[in-house]
Amino acid sequence: MLCDVFSSRRKADTYLYLQHGADFDDVPEPLRESFGPPTKVLTVNLAKRDQLARISSADLIKHLKETGFYLQLPPQQESLK
Repeated sequence: MLCDVFSSRRKADTYLYLQHGADFDDVPEPLRESFGPPTKVLTVNLAKRDQLARISSADLIKHLKETGFYLQLPPQQESLK
């Protein structure tokens, strides 16, 4: 499965994964509004990868089939208190 990865111009280190060729307009409107205009950063062949930055290819494929997208948010910062 091919997957397109888009970055958000509004939120740093936030990425949206869609099945290759999927229409951004099919993403729920509240997410489109908060994500802002997408910038395509790459297309990846999930069949050739076991792991991406923060999710396994198998889990990503599951998300794409069930919801049509996967939203990757920046890692949570630990409090230094």
